[in-house]
Amino acid sequence: GWPGSRVSSWLNGGLFGGAAGPPAWYVGIAHAAVSLPATPIVFTSTADGGTGDFGLYMDLVLVAYIRSQDTGDPYTYISLNNSTSFTSTNKYMQGDGSSVSAGSSVGVAGKAWVWRHPYSTQTANVFGTGICTFFDINSDKYKSMLSQSASDLDGSGYCFMATNTIATTAVVSSIEINDGAGAGWSVGSTFDLFGLKREPA
Repeated sequence: GWPGSRVSSWLNGGLFGGAAGPPAWYVGIAHAAVSLPATPIVFTSTADGGTGDFGLYMDLVLVAYIRSQDTGDPYTYISLNNSTSFTSTNKYMQGDGSSVSAGSSVGVAGKAWVWRHPYSTQTANVFGTGICTFFDINSDKYKSMLSQSASDLDGSGYCFMATNTIATTAVVSSIEINDGAGAGWSVGSTFDLFGLKREPA
Protein backbone atom coordinates (compact mmCIF):
# COMPACT_ATOMS: atom_id res chain seq x y z
CA GLY A 1 0.00 0.00 0.00
CA TRP A 2 0.91 3.69 -0.23
CA PRO A 3 3.30 4.79 2.56
CA GLY A 4 0.93 7.48 3.82
CA SER A 5 -1.79 4.94 4.49
CA ARG A 6 0.71 2.72 6.33
CA VAL A 7 1.90 5.60 8.49
CA SER A 8 -1.72 6.46 9.31
CA SER A 9 -2.39 2.83 10.19
CA TRP A 10 0.64 2.77 12.49
CA LEU A 11 -0.39 5.99 14.25
CA ASN A 12 -4.00 4.94 14.75
CA GLY A 13 -3.51 1.27 15.54
CA GLY A 14 0.07 1.27 16.78
CA LEU A 15 1.37 4.44 18.43
CA PHE A 16 -1.97 5.46 19.93
CA GLY A 17 -2.94 1.84 20.52
CA GLY A 18 -0.03 1.19 22.85
CA ALA A 19 2.32 -0.64 20.46
CA ALA A 20 5.94 -0.91 21.59
CA GLY A 21 7.38 0.89 18.57
CA PRO A 22 7.19 1.54 14.84
CA PRO A 23 6.66 -1.36 12.42
CA ALA A 24 9.60 -3.07 10.75
CA TRP A 25 9.11 -1.21 7.46
CA TYR A 26 9.65 2.22 9.11
CA VAL A 27 13.35 2.61 9.96
CA GLY A 28 15.31 5.40 11.63
CA ILE A 29 18.41 5.90 9.47
CA ALA A 30 20.29 8.94 10.78
CA HIS A 31 20.10 11.98 13.08
CA ALA A 32 22.01 15.26 12.93
CA ALA A 33 21.95 17.98 15.60
CA VAL A 34 23.58 21.38 15.04
CA SER A 35 25.88 22.30 17.94
CA LEU A 36 27.80 24.94 15.97
CA PRO A 37 26.36 26.97 13.07
CA ALA A 38 26.61 24.66 10.08
CA THR A 39 25.71 24.36 6.41
CA PRO A 40 24.87 22.17 4.69
CA ILE A 41 23.65 19.01 6.43
CA VAL A 42 24.40 15.89 4.38
CA PHE A 43 23.03 12.36 4.73
CA THR A 44 24.88 9.75 2.62
CA SER A 45 24.00 6.13 1.96
CA THR A 46 26.39 3.67 3.57
CA ALA A 47 25.85 1.26 0.64
CA ASP A 48 26.80 -1.65 2.88
CA GLY A 49 23.51 -3.48 3.36
CA GLY A 50 23.08 -2.02 6.86
CA THR A 51 20.47 0.36 8.25
CA GLY A 52 22.11 3.36 6.56
CA ASP A 53 22.01 1.84 3.08
CA PHE A 54 19.45 3.81 1.03
CA GLY A 55 19.22 0.85 -1.35
CA LEU A 56 17.07 -0.99 1.21
CA TYR A 57 14.22 1.52 1.07
CA MET A 58 11.38 2.42 -1.25
CA ASP A 59 10.96 5.99 0.08
CA LEU A 60 12.82 8.31 2.45
CA VAL A 61 11.27 10.81 4.88
CA LEU A 62 13.23 13.78 6.22
CA VAL A 63 11.96 15.54 9.37
CA ALA A 64 13.59 18.79 10.54
CA TYR A 65 13.37 21.37 13.32
CA ILE A 66 15.14 24.39 11.86
CA ARG A 67 16.28 27.99 12.03
CA SER A 68 19.04 29.60 9.98
CA GLN A 69 21.66 32.32 10.42
CA ASP A 70 20.53 33.98 7.18
CA THR A 71 19.40 37.59 7.07
CA GLY A 72 17.32 37.23 3.93
CA ASP A 73 16.43 34.08 1.99
CA PRO A 74 13.97 32.08 4.16
CA TYR A 75 13.80 28.99 1.97
CA THR A 76 15.38 25.55 2.38
CA TYR A 77 16.95 23.89 -0.65
CA ILE A 78 17.77 20.21 -1.13
CA SER A 79 20.29 18.68 -3.52
CA LEU A 80 20.56 15.00 -4.43
CA ASN A 81 23.76 13.05 -5.08
CA ASN A 82 26.00 16.11 -4.67
CA SER A 83 24.91 17.26 -8.12
CA THR A 84 24.22 20.73 -9.47
CA SER A 85 23.52 19.51 -12.99
CA PHE A 86 19.90 18.37 -12.74
CA THR A 87 16.93 20.68 -13.07
CA SER A 88 13.90 20.59 -10.79
CA THR A 89 10.40 21.92 -11.28
CA ASN A 90 8.48 23.15 -8.26
CA LYS A 91 4.81 23.80 -7.56
CA TYR A 92 4.07 25.53 -4.27
CA MET A 93 1.40 27.04 -2.04
CA GLN A 94 2.14 29.32 0.91
CA GLY A 95 0.31 31.61 3.28
CA ASP A 96 0.48 33.51 6.58
CA GLY A 97 -3.20 33.57 7.49
CA SER A 98 -3.93 36.90 5.83
CA SER A 99 -2.40 36.46 2.38
CA VAL A 100 -1.72 33.44 0.22
CA SER A 101 0.18 32.72 -2.97
CA ALA A 102 0.83 29.81 -5.28
CA GLY A 103 3.04 29.31 -8.26
CA SER A 104 5.90 27.40 -9.81
CA SER A 105 9.64 27.80 -10.09
CA VAL A 106 12.73 26.08 -11.46
CA GLY A 107 15.30 24.82 -8.96
CA VAL A 108 18.47 26.90 -8.54
CA ALA A 109 21.69 25.12 -9.62
CA GLY A 110 20.32 21.67 -8.92
CA LYS A 111 18.60 22.62 -5.66
CA ALA A 112 14.94 21.83 -4.99
CA TRP A 113 13.01 24.41 -2.95
CA VAL A 114 11.22 22.51 -0.14
CA TRP A 115 10.54 24.58 3.03
CA ARG A 116 10.23 28.07 4.43
CA HIS A 117 12.04 28.53 7.76
CA PRO A 118 12.70 31.28 10.36
CA TYR A 119 15.98 33.17 10.06
CA SER A 120 18.17 35.47 12.16
CA THR A 121 16.28 38.77 11.92
CA GLN A 122 12.97 37.23 12.99
CA THR A 123 11.68 36.46 16.49
CA ALA A 124 14.56 35.11 18.58
CA ASN A 125 14.74 31.39 19.36
CA VAL A 126 11.79 30.49 17.14
CA PHE A 127 12.29 27.35 15.02
CA GLY A 128 10.22 25.95 12.18
CA THR A 129 9.32 22.38 11.30
CA GLY A 130 9.64 20.66 7.96
CA ILE A 131 8.81 17.26 6.48
CA CYS A 132 9.89 16.03 3.05
CA THR A 133 9.14 12.66 1.47
CA PHE A 134 11.35 11.35 -1.34
CA PHE A 135 9.43 8.80 -3.40
CA ASP A 136 10.70 5.68 -5.18
CA ILE A 137 14.33 6.61 -4.61
CA ASN A 138 15.85 3.49 -6.20
CA SER A 139 13.88 3.65 -9.44
CA ASP A 140 15.20 4.72 -12.83
CA LYS A 141 12.48 7.38 -13.07
CA TYR A 142 12.76 11.10 -12.39
CA LYS A 143 12.59 11.64 -8.63
CA SER A 144 9.60 13.25 -6.95
CA MET A 145 9.29 14.94 -3.57
CA LEU A 146 6.43 16.25 -1.44
CA SER A 147 7.26 18.73 1.31
CA GLN A 148 5.53 20.87 3.91
CA SER A 149 6.65 23.28 6.60
CA ALA A 150 5.19 25.47 9.32
CA SER A 151 6.75 28.23 11.40
CA ASP A 152 6.21 31.45 13.31
CA LEU A 153 7.66 34.42 11.42
CA ASP A 154 7.65 37.54 13.64
CA GLY A 155 4.45 36.46 15.35
CA SER A 156 2.62 35.43 12.19
CA GLY A 157 2.22 31.75 11.42
CA TYR A 158 3.45 30.64 8.02
CA CYS A 159 2.59 27.46 6.10
CA PHE A 160 4.33 26.20 2.98
CA MET A 161 3.74 23.16 0.76
CA ALA A 162 5.61 22.14 -2.37
CA THR A 163 6.03 19.34 -4.87
CA ASN A 164 9.24 18.85 -6.83
CA THR A 165 10.14 16.71 -9.80
CA ILE A 166 13.90 16.31 -10.15
CA ALA A 167 15.34 15.46 -13.55
CA THR A 168 17.65 12.64 -12.56
CA THR A 169 17.15 8.93 -13.15
CA ALA A 170 20.02 7.97 -10.80
CA VAL A 171 19.23 6.23 -7.53
CA VAL A 172 19.42 8.55 -4.52
CA SER A 173 22.72 8.09 -2.68
CA SER A 174 22.94 11.38 -0.75
CA ILE A 175 20.72 14.22 0.41
CA GLU A 176 22.13 17.70 1.11
CA ILE A 177 20.02 20.23 3.04
CA ASN A 178 20.97 23.87 2.51
CA ASP A 179 19.72 27.00 4.26
CA GLY A 180 18.64 29.70 1.84
CA ALA A 181 21.57 32.12 1.70
CA GLY A 182 24.26 29.77 2.98
CA ALA A 183 24.96 31.52 6.30
CA GLY A 184 24.43 28.29 8.24
CA TRP A 185 21.84 26.41 10.26
CA SER A 186 21.35 27.78 13.78
CA VAL A 187 22.46 25.89 16.88
CA GLY A 188 19.59 23.68 18.06
CA SER A 189 18.43 22.71 14.57
CA THR A 190 17.89 18.97 14.14
CA PHE A 191 17.45 16.66 11.15
CA ASP A 192 16.18 13.07 11.15
CA LEU A 193 16.07 10.73 8.17
CA PHE A 194 13.78 7.69 8.02
CA GLY A 195 13.46 4.92 5.47
CA LEU A 196 10.23 3.24 4.36
CA LYS A 197 10.55 -0.32 3.15
CA ARG A 198 7.99 -2.14 1.05
CA GLU A 199 5.31 -3.54 3.33
CA PRO A 200 5.40 -7.35 3.41
CA ALA A 201 2.63 -8.98 1.36
